[in-house]
Amino acid sequence: METRTLGGTGLSVSALGLGCMGMSQAYGPADETESIGTIQRAIALGVTFIDTAISYGRGHNERLVGRALAGRRDAVTLATKFGIVRSEDGVHLDGSPENAQASCESSLRHLGVEQIDLYYLHRVDPEVPVEESVGAMAELVTAGKVRHLGLSEANVDSLRRAAATHSISALQTEWSLWSRDIEAEILPAARALGIGIVAYGPLGQGFLTGQVRSPEDFAPDDFRHNNPRFQGENFERNLELVDEVGRLAAEKNATTGQVALAWLLAQGDDVVPIPGTKHPARVEQNAAAADVHLTTEDLERLDVMSPRGRWAGEPRTFGAGATSPRRA
Repeated sequence: METRTLGGTGLSVSALGLGCMGMSQAYGPADETESIGTIQRAIALGVTFIDTAISYGRGHNERLVGRALAGRRDAVTLATKFGIVRSEDGVHLDGSPENAQASCESSLRHLGVEQIDLYYLHRVDPEVPVEESVGAMAELVTAGKVRHLGLSEANVDSLRRAAATHSISALQTEWSLWSRDIEAEILPAARALGIGIVAYGPLGQGFLTGQVRSPEDFAPDDFRHNNPRFQGENFERNLELVDEVGRLAAEKNATTGQVALAWLLAQGDDVVPIPGTKHPARVEQNAAAADVHLTTEDLERLDVMSPRGRWAGEPRTFGAGATSPRRA
């Protein structure tokens, strides 16, 4: 698989990555053996940009990823995040310098590695100036514990202030055919600052695979039950749009999900989608999206199908509900 460079600090990653969150939370039960097999199959296919976070399963996901990477560390580019804290009392934000340092130490221990390739501030903490959060992260770079820095779901002002504090290689943000809000302001700002885009949710939380035909397809504890886009009339309307994408996919001899990923890959060499899955067969299918060629006409057709605002229901993004002031 081809590689892409994120930011101006020389961070090279595979054109497609693997999001590991669903192996530990949000998308119903997961089999750990199968999850580890999924990560290892991804690496074998050249999908070597592996994404996790300390908050995913309250450390469970990092430990799982660490087990999967045993003996394979040098083959991957490893990204993790701090700043969202999950506890029995709920979810809150902590972007303090103290938490940056402590979380990094915990992540290194969970993952069983000596260095993190890309370390993100998972959400900007409104009670902590982003300069302080990024300044503490920069100290981790100086200490050799982190190679490159990133932010997740940051607004334009936060991006500019962070980049003025230390080089930022990547912005991780939701972007897909069904979630295009970043295109108005955030995407141009990131590009002006030389910051690459890591697109999470590139398959619309599974909707853009074309395999979801009913809300009943989800496990009872799947977070999508609470997403307005997966409910009632919204679900039916959105299903019609997915089927439109599916018709183009059939013409390309590809799956609906592969076309959705190929669309993102075509948005620029600074864009890296990280579809999540916990099944090896799905990794194989996603990886094949790198070989799907979309013509200018195909891209124009997809833009007509899925302009901003056409999907029914407001998206519910990950991390919603996190508050700050309470510290861990």
